[in-house]
Amino acid sequence: MAKTDALQGSLPLLILKIIERRGPLHGYGISARIEAVSGLLRVEEGSLYPALHRLEESGWVRARWKTTENNRRARVYELTALGRKELQTQERRWVSITAAISQVLKEA
Repeated sequence: MAKTDALQGSLPLLILKIIERRGPLHGYGISARIEAVSGLLRVEEGSLYPALHRLEESGWVRARWKTTENNRRARVYELTALGRKELQTQERRWVSITAAISQVLKEA
C-alpha cells in the first residue's frame, strides 16, 4: 500500500485531531502541522481541501473567513460539538484497529 493510500484513510482523523489541539486553523496550517508532527506525512491540496469539505458537509467542522495578521483573507476550520464526538469515535476505532494489526504482525 502506498504512503498516500494509508494517509487517505486516516486523513479525517488527523484533521479533526489537529483542529481539536490547535484550535481554528486554515488549510495550509492543518497540512503544515500534520507534516511537522509526523515528520513523514505530506498532505497535498488535492486531498486536503476535498477532505475539509466532506468534514464540513458532515457537520464535524465549521468554516469561516478570517483576516490574518498579514491582512489576507483565509478560510479557517474549527471543530463542532458533533466533530468532537466523531473524533472520539474515530480515535477509539483507530486504537482498536492498530492494536489488532500489531497483534497479527507479532504472531503471523
